[in-house]
Amino acid sequence: MRLDKYLVVARLVKQRTRAKEICEGGHVKVAGKTAKAAHDVRVGEELELTLPRRRLVIRVVAAPEVKSVPKAEAANLYEILSEENPSSYDGPDDGNY
Repeated sequence: MRLDKYLVVARLVKQRTRAKEICEGGHVKVAGKTAKAAHDVRVGEELELTLPRRRLVIRVVAAPEVKSVPKAEAANLYEILSEENPSSYDGPDDGNY
């Protein structure tokens, strides 16, 4: 599954266009390297996301090949390894994620 699509299906980002912008802006890293929106997400990968008002490091638990999953199941697609709310924020400007 594409990275931008995964971010939407897992409900980490609300819209696929926003997910693509985050990736293109260099705000998503896979294994410490900046990832493109077309990156193929695999189970076990660690993603570092710099979102508005928070930074997340997650491990991919499941990468379903469907357009959407029920809201209750979305949080089961990843495991949060760390989460922080940086006081001096340098991520995307729009808080509409």
